[in-house]
Amino acid sequence: MGSIDSCPWGASAGRQLEQSAHARHLRRRFLYTPEERARRDSTPWTLVQGVLAPVQFIVFLASLLLVLRFLFTGSGETVATASIVVKTFVLYTIMVTGAIWEHKVFGRYLFAPAFFWEDMVSMLVIALHTLYLAALLTGGLDVHAQMLLALTAYAAYVLNATQFMMKLRAARLERARWPVDSATPLGAHS
Repeated sequence: MGSIDSCPWGASAGRQLEQSAHARHLRRRFLYTPEERARRDSTPWTLVQGVLAPVQFIVFLASLLLVLRFLFTGSGETVATASIVVKTFVLYTIMVTGAIWEHKVFGRYLFAPAFFWEDMVSMLVIALHTLYLAALLTGGLDVHAQMLLALTAYAAYVLNATQFMMKLRAARLERARWPVDSATPLGAHS
C-alpha cells in the first residue's frame, strides 16, 4: 500500500509515517535523502529523463507554432493535428519513463512527497492531452475547439515544465550544500 499511497500528509490522514526522525529532517531540508540521491545518480532512467525533457520541449514548440498558424490562418490543419498527436505520445513516453524513474529513486511510481505537486499537475496535463485525443477520434469537438483544447493542454504543460525546472534548480542548489566526501548533508544532525 505504501508504494501507491500518494498523500504527503499521511499522519494527518490517519496513517503513521514509518520514517526515522533523521529521514524526516532530511526531507524538510533537502529534496533527496542521501540514499535517494545515490539511486538518482546511478539509475539510467535519470539520463532518459534528461534526454526526453528537451525533446518534448522542442516537439511542444514546433506543435505550438503549427497550432497557432492554423488558428490564425486556417491553413495547415493536418500538420497541426499530427504535431499534437506526436506531442501527446512524447508526453506519454516521458510520463511512463518518469514513473519508472520515480520508482527507482523514491520507491513509488507516482506522488513521491518530493514530487507530489509536479505529479499532480502532470495528471492534469495527461488528462487534457488525452481529452484532445478523445475529441479528435470521436469528432466530439470541431477542429477549432480541438486546437483550443490543445492550447489549454499546452498551457498546463508549460506550468508543469516550469515546476520541474524549478525542482531541477533546487536540486542543483541543494547539491552545493552537500559535503563533497560524505553522504550526510552539512548540518543534518544538528
